[in-house]
Amino acid sequence: MHVFLPIANMDLNIALVLGLGGVVGLLSGLFGVGGGFLLTPVLMMSGVPPAVAAASDTNQIVAASVSGTLAHARIGNVDFKLGAIILVGGLIGGTCGTDLVHYLRSMGNFDFVVKLAYVLMLFGVGLFMLQESLRAMRRQELEGPQEETAKPSPTRRFMQELPGQMYFPTSGIRCSVLALGGLGFLIGILAALMGVGGGFIMLPVMIYLLGIPTLKAVGTSIFTVVFTAINVTIAQATLNDTVDIVLAILLLIGSSLGAQVGAMLGQRLRGEQLRVLFSFIVLGVMVKMLYELVARPGAMIVLAGGH
Repeated sequence: MHVFLPIANMDLNIALVLGLGGVVGLLSGLFGVGGGFLLTPVLMMSGVPPAVAAASDTNQIVAASVSGTLAHARIGNVDFKLGAIILVGGLIGGTCGTDLVHYLRSMGNFDFVVKLAYVLMLFGVGLFMLQESLRAMRRQELEGPQEETAKPSPTRRFMQELPGQMYFPTSGIRCSVLALGGLGFLIGILAALMGVGGGFIMLPVMIYLLGIPTLKAVGTSIFTVVFTAINVTIAQATLNDTVDIVLAILLLIGSSLGAQVGAMLGQRLRGEQLRVLFSFIVLGVMVKMLYELVARPGAMIVLAGGH
């Protein structure tokens, strides 16, 4: 059974859309990400115009993130104090990012910029997390279980020396308020530009740069994604008119259910195992996006139709 998407101006299978929403919701609850870094390219591969895919995806990210936040909050994995500070920068960055989207679309460069940005960001994040997680698992085999924050890196020590330090008891870290606000600003821009909640960048930053234990980072990351995605969704709908409400509602239904399941599964895995799984998914999507970017099109000349 198919449904017509009025803004995207195309038909899509309802079961496919619900299934995509469910998978992304599962990943959202499991890894603390909004899921847009996966869903937006998949929607584009299904024929949805990139601008519509990015904007509509941020709407379903809200539902998946709210559902995941509630599940993680029940088990004490959300640092609301730290997340609120990141949100301030995220809301400002989201507004600036929406203006950037409007500018790029007016120049006709939006599709290429989005795809290239995905390839570069996914490659960097995925490769870094895979290498670190495999090293951590080897250390565990040789030395036994260790505390995740036992050996702060030089970068983490630098973060702890910046001005505006504040202690966050839930996460068990001390960090600069200015650094957290800057992180949020970057996440907000990414949310608008690529239709993501920003969690796929925020999660490794929280773990490796700030030193937050993995499960706490997952819960706090998904909490911040809620409000970043709300801000971007409203801005995209009012300024760029690219939110397809039919597509967004179907994705929302599937993702809300999937997020609850993902949060429960996450409690059964160690931090290193979660990070390895996350890195494989990121790198897999990167390879597919890179292929779409460089592959020769099936037809060199299009006579009619399409978006």
